Amino acid sequence: MARYTGPKEKIERRLGEKLYLKGERSYSQKSAMTKKPYPPGMHGQKGSRKASEFAQQLKSKQKIKNIYRLLEKQFKNYIKASINSKKEPYEFILKELENRLDNVVFRMGFGQSRDQAKQLVNHGHILVNGKRVTIPSFKVKIGDELKIREGSLKSPFFMNLMPVWLKKYDAPAWIQLDKEKMTAKIKGQPTLPESGINVGDLQAIIEFYSR
Repeated sequence: MARYTGPKEKIERRLGEKLYLKGERSYSQKSAMTKKPYPPGMHGQKGSRKASEFAQQLKSKQKIKNIYRLLEKQFKNYIKASINSKKEPYEFILKELENRLDNVVFRMGFGQSRDQAKQLVNHGHILVNGKRVTIPSFKVKIGDELKIREGSLKSPFFMNLMPVWLKKYDAPAWIQLDKEKMTAKIKGQPTLPESGINVGDLQAIIEFYSR
């Protein structure tokens, strides 16, 4: 499956804000946005002119697309579906993005970044309602129960690494997380404040794809 494999922190520097793509590193002083808070390249520190409306819409698109680690075609399909749907577009987009299995695994605290969570899904470590699911875009629903495959629990990652950060992690209200059993149940729908998505970015994205 195609995916972006380039430098993640260059994306943040180009957009001018942290997207927390590198897990724990993004919160440290080693973060590229902390050390070099300007765009990459020889002209990065010179500043730029006021962005046009199109440039601002493009930036919003690039920001949200990269936060959820999606490629253009997949992201575009989500937004186009929201535009064509009779449902409230912001709510539609939020559900499409937040209810993805890779995002839910990230929100559960099992991965420190969405890329890491996606890898856990791809490698078959996650069970949904007792069944192994290896599709990151799989839609999780209210009532679904998620846990780690029994054969994976003995791996160094789940035995030694994940418990270190999981015990300090607080899952959003829509996820009922049992840290000791390392299981979770979906008990509600995510909200915009919980997602961290800015309403202005959503509106800009809809306008971008409505042209």
